[in-house]
Order: sequence, then C-alpha cells, then structure tokens
Amino acid sequence: MKNSFIAVGCLAMALTVGMVSGQDKGKGKGKGKGKGAPAAALVGDAVKGKDLFGTNCGVCHKPDSTERVVGPGLKELTKHAMLVNGKPVNDPNIAALLNEGTEGGMPPFGDLAAQEKADLLAYLKTL
Repeated sequence: MKNSFIAVGCLAMALTVGMVSGQDKGKGKGKGKGKGAPAAALVGDAVKGKDLFGTNCGVCHKPDSTERVVGPGLKELTKHAMLVNGKPVNDPNIAALLNEGTEGGMPPFGDLAAQEKADLLAYLKTL
C-alpha cells in the first residue's frame, strides 16, 4: 500500500508542476500543442492519455492494479485521499508529480506538452 502511494505521489507531483505553471515549454512529442495555454483550461482526451500512459508510464506502473512493478500500480488513483507526498489527490498535485518526478524514484516528465499532460490526467481519472 505504501509503495502504491509513493508511485501515485510521484505521478501526481509531475502533473501538477505543468498545470500550476500553466505553460508548456514546447518540448517533447507535442511541441507547440497548447504552448503558452493554461493547462487547467485544456480539456484532456482519455484515449490519447491511455496511449501516453503506455508509452511513458506503463513500464513502471500498472493501470489496472495496485500491484507494484517499479512504481506502484495506479488503479483508482484519484479515489485516494492523499498522495505519497502527503498532498491531497487533485489535478495540480498530480501534475506536479508528472513534471518534477520524485527523488530517487520517478523521473520528471515536464517535457510533455500541456495538452499531453491534460490527456494523461484525463486517463488517470478513468483508472
């Protein structure tokens, strides 16, 4: 259980930074998509987010289980009260985990475009 909260925390943290900053640096696969647009204003596409998850997250996290791989499984991520970092489970905190990663754990995914982060967040909400 503790490990799943750690992975969830990592993922949430990376997501939050991008959404809180509200700007896309234009790096990564989605260069130019949503550049400069507030991520919170973007509507995510869960189908596209599922593809992004498979490419970027699926190696370390199971979407359909809480079983730990490298990081914790993310099933029902958004139904948890707190993330591993002790912060509430919400869009900005998940975005921060995506953007920043965690010390000694999840790498940062801050180079994803703002739209890609919104898509990934939309998918995480379906787990």
